[in-house]
Amino acid sequence: MSIFLGTILVLLLASILAGLIRVLRGPAPAERMLAAQLFGTSAVAILLILAHVLHLPALLDVAMVFAVLAAVTLVAFVVLASRRAE
Repeated sequence: MSIFLGTILVLLLASILAGLIRVLRGPAPAERMLAAQLFGTSAVAILLILAHVLHLPALLDVAMVFAVLAAVTLVAFVVLASRRAE
């Protein structure tokens, strides 16, 4: 694995740790949801890099499932938040 890809992986893991702080301390549910979306996006990026480095095409499928789950989760959150606002 190149130094560049290793650095990107470390930065993505650091962003997940920073997002974990926001999930635990976030003052509003929307901020917590955005941090959870950061987890999904970072996980997809990490899986894409690992699929390339390890030559495992199955990780591409896992990354696609994570991306779809993140989108569905966001839609469900928006629907529930709009119902609570009524």
